[in-house]
Amino acid sequence: MENDKQLNEAFAGKKKPSFIHAVICFIGVFLMISLGLFVFEASLHAIIFLALVWTAMQAAWLGHSFLAIRQMMNHGIYKALPALYIFMLIGMVIASYMQSGTIASLLFYGLDFLNPVIFLPVGLILCCLMSVATGTSWGTVGTLGVVLMGIGDAMGIPLPVVAGMIISGATFGDKLSPISDTTNLAAMSAETSLYRHIYSMLFTTVPTFMIVLCLFVFIGLKYADAQLYDTTIETANETVRLALNNAYMLNPAITLLPLLVMFVMSIKRYAPEVSMSISIFIAMLIAIVYQGKSGIDVLNALWLNSEGSTGIENLDDLLGRGGIYSMAWTLLLSIMALALGGILHHAGFLRVMLINIIMFIRRIGTLIATTIAAGFVCNLALGEAYISIILNSQLFKGFYEEKDIDKAILSRSVEEGATLTAALVPWTTTGTFYAATLGVTTLEYAPYALLNLLNPCFAIIMAYLGIGLLKNMRKIV
Repeated sequence: MENDKQLNEAFAGKKKPSFIHAVICFIGVFLMISLGLFVFEASLHAIIFLALVWTAMQAAWLGHSFLAIRQMMNHGIYKALPALYIFMLIGMVIASYMQSGTIASLLFYGLDFLNPVIFLPVGLILCCLMSVATGTSWGTVGTLGVVLMGIGDAMGIPLPVVAGMIISGATFGDKLSPISDTTNLAAMSAETSLYRHIYSMLFTTVPTFMIVLCLFVFIGLKYADAQLYDTTIETANETVRLALNNAYMLNPAITLLPLLVMFVMSIKRYAPEVSMSISIFIAMLIAIVYQGKSGIDVLNALWLNSEGSTGIENLDDLLGRGGIYSMAWTLLLSIMALALGGILHHAGFLRVMLINIIMFIRRIGTLIATTIAAGFVCNLALGEAYISIILNSQLFKGFYEEKDIDKAILSRSVEEGATLTAALVPWTTTGTFYAATLGVTTLEYAPYALLNLLNPCFAIIMAYLGIGLLKNMRKIV
């Protein structure tokens, strides 16, 4: 905060943007992103570069020199450096878990728990566990989700219902995983700690999950007496389990150790960098000693993992995820977007917008509802949750500080508006991926993606009731 004040004082003598100028600046950014993605299908990074140039030109028009503008960009990135380190570690955690057989074990033993009568609730829990362990809802949907779709179809359960269950579970796990890119991105953008962010989300996400779990139990009872094709189900399960068993040693007491260590250290509030690093080394040791992999291959996988060797394409794609290189897309996008946010903030564009919005917001519940709604609107306009998370964090950050609300509430609200609703919009990258992978259109599965639908609503209701609003950490000494 002190650096923020010093930087703002350094620019105090410069011309301030008018409200019209700020609106023009933001409209320019939104048009570049929306037209670039949907009309011209350009690279998102290239679009952000153009938006960065556009915003820098607006700052220069106010009288800021190139060196001053670069200082704004530097400060925007500097504040997020700890989270950028975690992004690199995430890639190595995922790769090491793939090499050690941790993810393979979760799949192998998880499929054993499927029972036709409780297929929907058990499938929901399995998707949660897989997504928490891998940090990716996309990877969960593309592997375990595909298997569950085949089993659900054989049981006679409507595919939109199965798809909604899979997406609900995958989103829950992705939202709460300490190695999820969106979870880290939201914490980084709101300038709160990773664990504080996850702790904040527990207040709204866990109660919603329990409601969703009960609803899927109730929905599942409708199909309990449906004719079951046990041979088909057993064959699908056995094919995946046999392929995993042939490719890995799967003693859970050994292969799940890295995940257990990271979980325990997270509970004990060790720094994420420490718990992730120790977990990586344990997973590497298991991969070399227990799985019999080459030390050089395991080390190289930390940069870029190699495909799995099960012979099942979707499964091999999942088992080949991870490595620092795999995080490059998100990492570079974050750096560029943070630089963009630095200019918008220090040149005064964000503050001018906030001053004109704040007049209409009187209650904390209204602020949180507006933040969540803004995330959904950004997804509709921009088609990408990453940009929604960063832009809304930048836009509302000053608001939350002014009303003395903990930044973890901001990061939580941004995730509930952007991450959760991305799956409900047919033209977002998330919505198109889910639809293509599961073979069910977004509009067909959306009514059954219960967690994605209910969690934002539940969060808004809790905010108006004053529940789950954390004490501001700045006041706790």
